[in-house]
Amino acid sequence: MRSALALFSCLALLLSPSPAPADGPQATYVLRVPAPKGESAQRLLGLGYDVLEQRDGDDLFVVGDQHTTDELRADGFRSSVETVRPPAQWAPRSLADATYYGGYRTITAHLAHLDETAKAHPDLATVVDYGDSWRKTQGTGGYDLKAICITRKRAGDCALTPTAPKPRLFVMGQLHAREITTGDMAWRFVDDLVGSDLTTMLDDLEVWVVPIANPDGVEVVESGGDTPVLHRKNVNGTCSSGPRGVDLNRNAGSHWGEVGSSTNRCSETYQGTRADSEVEVRALESLWRKLYRDTRAPGDTAAAATDTTGAVVSMHSYGDYVLFPWGWSTQKTGNDAALRRLAQGMAALSGFQAGQPGELLYNSSGATDDWVYDDLGVPSFVWEIGASSGRCGGFVPPFSCQQDVHWPKVRPMLVSAMKAAKHPY
Repeated sequence: MRSALALFSCLALLLSPSPAPADGPQATYVLRVPAPKGESAQRLLGLGYDVLEQRDGDDLFVVGDQHTTDELRADGFRSSVETVRPPAQWAPRSLADATYYGGYRTITAHLAHLDETAKAHPDLATVVDYGDSWRKTQGTGGYDLKAICITRKRAGDCALTPTAPKPRLFVMGQLHAREITTGDMAWRFVDDLVGSDLTTMLDDLEVWVVPIANPDGVEVVESGGDTPVLHRKNVNGTCSSGPRGVDLNRNAGSHWGEVGSSTNRCSETYQGTRADSEVEVRALESLWRKLYRDTRAPGDTAAAATDTTGAVVSMHSYGDYVLFPWGWSTQKTGNDAALRRLAQGMAALSGFQAGQPGELLYNSSGATDDWVYDDLGVPSFVWEIGASSGRCGGFVPPFSCQQDVHWPKVRPMLVSAMKAAKHPY
């Protein structure tokens, strides 16, 4: 298999509460692969490897196991070991646990947190159920898809209509399940909005937060307890040689099925059977259409209207980037100058790099941020939070890193996005 993490054998946990992998946890390798921007990088993605949102000069990075080097060599790529995450003692979480891996909150804790926030702050917060996860639609467990709207409430606020009176900032985490930093950033943002000086900014702004956009996938991740399972996708589908599921950030109906996605069901970038095939993606798109006016004419070069309001931020990890459309091409959008200015302003606050994905990493299609701008004209950004190495780098940094390292960088960017949402163009 192309992107096999041996830990993915843990996917059997979807059928039982707390199994351990048959061979125990395995080491996870990050491999440095020479793949310059352009044909080489796109071929690496097209082969279905688990390519990270990280680049160092001409090199990309691939997550795999002890066999991935041989697979890369067979496909004509050289590689060297960048880092190895040794196997940790398997300690699966109990279904009653509120945290895992040193403090990260479980899905049930996240959903309860939204309800508790709304109950404690009825003048500020409203919880919205915007759909069901794939497993819930199948009657095999699963979760409600929930968002929280936070604002100083007046008539018409938090209504599911694009003509609501206030501009809206939308922030979401864990579209890719294993990117656990992003769920924690969302939790902290919710608490900050109702309990700090940020509350004063809510007189003329709504903030919508989806802390867990891919709950079925996150259930796989958190089931590992002290050894989080590095599952990226949702769980819809089968695969005999790798992780099941569809990459929700390759499934959206903007240039779906083009560059940087895979038709291989076992690939980490599996695009699904058709555009918008996944319930989690359709639910997000439906919610966005209810929250934002469509201010952009069709066509890749059309610009959104200058009176467009709002912004959408999809938090990912890792790489320390602020990315903006287009992702499927380095062709410029009709609002490139404004998107670039906003992205550079956010990035400068935390020492991140800003640019289109193809300028900094590689091109990929079917991403939700492209869909938001394509369909509605609303400025949309991907934040890749966290360094590629070091104690607080990677997908699963110690929980203390969230308070000490990541939150001090992300909070100023969130404040910047709140300001930008009022008049982005």
